Amino acid sequence: MNAPLSPTKVGFIGLGQMGKPMALRLVQEGTDLWVTSKIQNAYPALRAQGATAVETPAELANAQIIFLSLPGVAVIRDVLFGPEGLAQRLRPGTIVVDTSTVEHGATLEFHQRLSQLGIDFLDAPVSGMQSRAEAGTLTIMCGGERRVFDAVHPWLERMGNNVLFMGPAGSGQLTKLVNQLLFDIHCAALAEILPMSRRMGLDPAQVASVINSGTGRSYASEFFLPRILERNFGDGYPLQAAYKDLVSAAELGARHCVPMPVLAAATATYQMSLLAGHGAKDKGAMVAFYEDLLNVTFQADTGANHG
Repeated sequence: MNAPLSPTKVGFIGLGQMGKPMALRLVQEGTDLWVTSKIQNAYPALRAQGATAVETPAELANAQIIFLSLPGVAVIRDVLFGPEGLAQRLRPGTIVVDTSTVEHGATLEFHQRLSQLGIDFLDAPVSGMQSRAEAGTLTIMCGGERRVFDAVHPWLERMGNNVLFMGPAGSGQLTKLVNQLLFDIHCAALAEILPMSRRMGLDPAQVASVINSGTGRSYASEFFLPRILERNFGDGYPLQAAYKDLVSAAELGARHCVPMPVLAAATATYQMSLLAGHGAKDKGAMVAFYEDLLNVTFQADTGANHG
């Protein structure tokens, strides 16, 4: 049983696929939670649990802790520093916790600009899909000052069961990037190898069974293989949004002279899939590019064309 939280007013900005269940985890534990989002269909569920929904981020200016769960750097920069930006309205000592996944350089920028205003900042990206956000079992990787991490740890524990302090500002985003890049490589490998197996006449369902019970399995294979077999490419994060991790890695590799040839090859698979029009689908849809190339379909129906 979690210990009761102190009577702190907490703000939460961004109630999308991950933000909504994370906010629900907070309010269900008795947090005085105030929320705002462009996606307002989440408001009824949060209000039913006792949260207060407001129209603009500026209305959260008197919160002691503010969580962000937003889709990218441009949105975060506008919310914090735009014409109606929150940063200029916050009191010194307020803590901003960014659970979004953004570029390392942007995170350092946010930390510096907020620090100049006396506002504390913690980058705290999360790992785990929507189901884990709903269960409160996310992995949360944090970068910033240790005292800030300690101050918000009780709230982070409501959303994740593996909450880690990784080091100075930006360390949370770097750790998340490492994890994401390995996942991205696994997804690209599936896209390349599965159509080859079909082209050679193997049964997709049996191949999938061997992979997910053998040494070739990964979280990517466990999540995507059943969905690929059923031609379901809508359950994961959109490919066009996920591509930003590969851009971040390329920038870091170039800046710090770190060769990553396997990642570069995987990036080419993402690029070809995006150019082929699969950007709105999830990462499993990369298989479709190689299927088209080889004139095969990797699906459960054994009667599918296999060249």
